[in-house]
Amino acid sequence: MEKEKTRYTDEELQEFKEIILAKLEVAKSEFKTLQSNLRDGNENGTDSTNNNYLTLDDGADTFEKENLNQLAAHQLKFMKNLEAALVRIENKTYGICKTSGKLIPKERLRAVPHTTQTIEAKLKK
Repeated sequence: MEKEKTRYTDEELQEFKEIILAKLEVAKSEFKTLQSNLRDGNENGTDSTNNNYLTLDDGADTFEKENLNQLAAHQLKFMKNLEAALVRIENKTYGICKTSGKLIPKERLRAVPHTTQTIEAKLKK
């Protein structure tokens, strides 16, 4: 009878590390784009002396800034989760469900490399 694996091999961890590093690079690039859009939006504010026509534009601008801020915050959280996954790889605890202690299936880790739970554990919440 084959003993159930309790952790991924170093080779498997290396594969996940490469996936995470690639996703992290893309995420950082997207975050920089969001930051520059926020900056540019602030610099292109309309300082017109005729305020009669600004109210609708101001509302749209405010909505756009809030939306960009939310996207940037989400992206930052995603990057932190990916970096935490890299730490788990270094500690050789990556891919182990924090709830059940079982190995998270490779397919799930490839799809959501920063996850800390199996689907079953997540659905029980």
